[in-house]
Amino acid sequence: MDTFGSRLRTFRERSGKTRAVLGGLVGRSAEWVKALESGRLLTPRLPMLLRLAEVLDIDDLSVLTGDQSLPIASVTRAGHPAIDGVAAAMYRTTLPAGDPLAAAALRARVDQAWTAWHHASAERTAVAALLPRLLADARLAARLLDGAERRQAATELARVYHLVQLYAAHQPQPQLVWLAADRAMLAAQDADDPGAIAAAAWYYAHVYRSDGQPDAAEQVLVDALDALEGSGGDDQLARWGQLQLGLALGHARAGRAGHAWRYWDSADSVARRLGIGYVHPWLMFGSVVVDAFGVTIGIDLARPGEAVRRAMGVDYSALPSRTRRAGGLIDAARAHLMRRDEVAVVHLLSRALRESVETVRHQPHARGMAMELVGRTGVVGEDARELALAMGIDW
Repeated sequence: MDTFGSRLRTFRERSGKTRAVLGGLVGRSAEWVKALESGRLLTPRLPMLLRLAEVLDIDDLSVLTGDQSLPIASVTRAGHPAIDGVAAAMYRTTLPAGDPLAAAALRARVDQAWTAWHHASAERTAVAALLPRLLADARLAARLLDGAERRQAATELARVYHLVQLYAAHQPQPQLVWLAADRAMLAAQDADDPGAIAAAAWYYAHVYRSDGQPDAAEQVLVDALDALEGSGGDDQLARWGQLQLGLALGHARAGRAGHAWRYWDSADSVARRLGIGYVHPWLMFGSVVVDAFGVTIGIDLARPGEAVRRAMGVDYSALPSRTRRAGGLIDAARAHLMRRDEVAVVHLLSRALRESVETVRHQPHARGMAMELVGRTGVVGEDARELALAMGIDW
């Protein structure tokens, strides 16, 4: 008989997760998962269904519940008002008229856009105002400039596509994220720049992992490491370390703890060689960032105690990016939710919201946690309802 429990078991086994791992990722026990799969427990309520779907990379709840179609994006993903304009700029096939910008001038413009992404409290709104024209100018320069100037312009075009990917993430147009990742890699390869290819691999791996393709994520990172071999300087060393971090994240998502922490150790070693205060200006690789991703790895490995311990040791104020600080605080909240410390969850989400309203508003885990807590009684429920309103959640 095709029941909720049997469907849950099928998706859990397909994802390679044990009952203990799945239970840990949603703050429950292996016995709870077993009871769901055997039909001894009723189908959970919507907030828990959303958490299960996110962990199992399910895009439509109907495949899990058997009920009427309810795309996950309709509940957990909020569309930014400017998404259609950015999408139109990405889909445009014609180049604008006029002369191309010099590579140095283009780089200054791209640097400005990245600064807006990292330092604005409404980062999506800030970059959405820049992306359509920046895409057109970068494409024009990469097409019409010659020699070294053209290769430099292609490198900058890849960086613009990375921004599009970040902007479009967790919104109801997932095809835009794939398109941006693919075009960024093509531009980096066209530039014949190992550092640009390494950055493109970092972002492409995120897309593969989110789509439940850990092996593809690992391959793109390994290929980029091979291309980067022998390069020197702090910038290239940071990119090498970030690829190690990407491999760590992939192994954690696949539940391979030993490999995950081994690659994390490699990334941490590189970050400390670069200096405790070093952070790459736009990729944001550095020791405090590696520390924050240690929390993510603990969560993905379903080790809440480890994740909470690491979260307590991260100096989030030292992260020189509002978006990165907000993302780190959301992960810290996820770790505490696994321990059912709901007061800490509300506190951390509130801190994240002060750093970046839009990071929190568009992050599925943040929205899912708020939705789960709005029904609580007392202070936790009151604060969660205020958070939900600030996130634009109609609860």
